[in-house]
Order: sequence, then structure tokens, then C-alpha cells
Amino acid sequence: MGAQYSSREMIEKLVGFDTVSRSSNLALIDIVAEYLAGHGITATRVYNADKTKANLYATVGPQVEGGIVLSGHTDVVPVDGQPWVTDPFVLTEKDGRLYGRGTADMKSFSAIALAKVPEMLAKPLKYPLHFALSYDEEVGCLGAPAMIDEIATRLPRPRAVIVGEPTMMEVVSAHKGIMTLQTTVTGREAHSSLVEDGVSAVMVAVRLIAFIGDMMAENKARAMPDSPFWPPYSTLTCGIVNGGTAGNILARECRFLWDIRHIPEDNPLDFITRFQAYGEGVLLPPLRVIAPEAAIVTEIIANVPALAPEAQGEAEMLCRSLTGLNTTSAASYAAEAGQFQQAGFSTVLCGPGSITVAHQPNEYIELSQVKAGEQFLSKLIDRLCL
Repeated sequence: MGAQYSSREMIEKLVGFDTVSRSSNLALIDIVAEYLAGHGITATRVYNADKTKANLYATVGPQVEGGIVLSGHTDVVPVDGQPWVTDPFVLTEKDGRLYGRGTADMKSFSAIALAKVPEMLAKPLKYPLHFALSYDEEVGCLGAPAMIDEIATRLPRPRAVIVGEPTMMEVVSAHKGIMTLQTTVTGREAHSSLVEDGVSAVMVAVRLIAFIGDMMAENKARAMPDSPFWPPYSTLTCGIVNGGTAGNILARECRFLWDIRHIPEDNPLDFITRFQAYGEGVLLPPLRVIAPEAAIVTEIIANVPALAPEAQGEAEMLCRSLTGLNTTSAASYAAEAGQFQQAGFSTVLCGPGSITVAHQPNEYIELSQVKAGEQFLSKLIDRLCL
């Protein structure tokens, strides 16, 4: 008999690994694989290019179609500069809450599911449960696609995917997509008093960033009042700007990072096309009279599709029946759910904890939410025995 853990013990184990996205997650993946192996379950790793990180997927139950994928990401956001009261990588219980980085977003879901493995094995499952743990979700859902490809080609076809993002165990049938971009503006250096002799890349970048804001303002003006999202439109924002060498030098280069968080109805490429047309057609021509080398280059860093509601979707109907909820909601953040749906899987978000405390100091999950997650998964296990 393999090791057995309570949900709390498994949460403590997973939170104890510093899996901030800039670091490797292999220690956590190895422990999970070892735990599953102790129960006779073979886990498959899907590595990144330099094998410093890995996804993991594994099947509990018969190798037949019609199973359910339980998906969660192993990485967490940084704690640098945040005023934590406790050690973020040591689970701390206080006043009915479990504190630690990743308790809400989203190690608790995976931990509860892993703690349920003995229960899964003890029940006469007619359909399997598939674990799917990914890396680098927090920096653009970079890890999941390779794992999803393998699940689609190597496993008996699952009928639904449940992504355990913190939804307070509500059923979320839609989320926004996100495209992250970096734009590099190249100008020509000159003394700042000689503006006719050079091109300030910073000043060009400012106009481009303002154009990004203008596009978002247009989206806001045409937002549908009955949209399930908040904000109820596609947002475009610039998060990082770097450029220039001195206050009295026209900057030769400026780079800025921006993102498009789009509702399912919008195509992010439409915004990029407008952005490029403005840069190439309006801004650059007069600047190239002074500096023929002036340029605006934009590259896509990450592209996560939105999750669109499915009419009578298998995943939604399943989770609604298990939770007893008759309604669904939408999330403004992005997750790997859109990637699973794009690969042809019926997918929803449904997991314990609140997104309102994610990414913040003193992140926590209510013990009542852990209990709710346990009850949900027990009902799911029983359902797969029918």
C-alpha cells in the first residue's frame, strides 16, 4: 500500500516547494510521480526544451474512453517584496484558513485530488481519472500545450476536463484569452536639443502606448451590458517600459511589454493589425525621412486562447450536476482551459478557493473550501463508478 495523506498534508507538501515560475518545478513533479508510483500508477513527464521543468500526466482507473481530466498548474507567482506575515512556503493554519503561496492558486485542487488516489483505487471505477499537472501557467500557459497534445494522442479520449482554478467551487464556463507582446522601437540618437537630427524611440513608444489605450477605450464604449465578464470588454494594457540612456539624449531604443485580455468574441489579431498599421502607416514614414533605420517590431511572447461557453457542454453539465448549481459564470483571467478546449475537449473551471486572494501576500484557502473540494471529488469518483 502506498503512502496516504490527508488533503491538508498534501497541500502542505506541495506548498513547501518553491515553484515560482522562474524556478524549476522538477522536485515537486518527482515527489508526485513517486507518490503515484507507490500506488501502482505510472506518471509520464513532458519536459521543456532544456529539461529544467516538466508537465506530468497519469491515469487512475481503466484505460477506456470517457474519463475526466483533472488539470492544475504547479507554478506560482513570486513573493518578492510582498509583506507576508508567515513564510509563504510553509503552510500555516490560523482561524480556519491555510496560508501559503499557492494555497488558492492553485496547489490545493491538485493536492486534494492526489490525496483522493486511495479512494479512487478502492472504488470500482468504470471510467478513469487523468491527472494533468503543468508548468509555467503563470507566465503564459507555456507548458500545457505539449502535455495536451500527448493526452489527445496517447490516452483514451476523455469526455471532459476540469481545470481546478479557484472558483469557490462554482462552475466557470468561460474565461478571457491573453496575448502578451513585446514591441521594440528603434530610433536614432541625437542631442535632445536637436530634434530634427534624431528620432526618440521613447516618444514613438509613448504614441504607440496611447494608441493601445485608445483601442481599449473603444472596446469599453461598445461593451455589452449583459456580458458575464468584468470588465465586460477586451482590455489592452502596457505593463513594462524600458528605454533611453540619459535625459538629454534622444533615445535610440525603447521596448515595452503589453497584453491583450480578450473576450471570446474578439480576435486579438485584429488589434495587432490595427496597431501595426498605425505604426507603419502613420508614425514611421515621417520619421524615416530623418532616420531610415527607424523601426517598430512587435513579437508575440505568449498566446492563450479564450474559453468559450459550450452549449450543453459535457464538462459544464457534469460539474453543475455535482455541485448542484444551475448557473455558470465567467472569469477575466486566462488559464489552460482555453487550450484544452482548442484541442477539442469539453472544459470548465471549477476548484476550491478564491481568486481574490491569489497573487497577494498572505494568500490562503478556507478550510471549508478544502472540505467542499473533497466532497466534489468524492462525488465525481462515485459518478465514474456508474
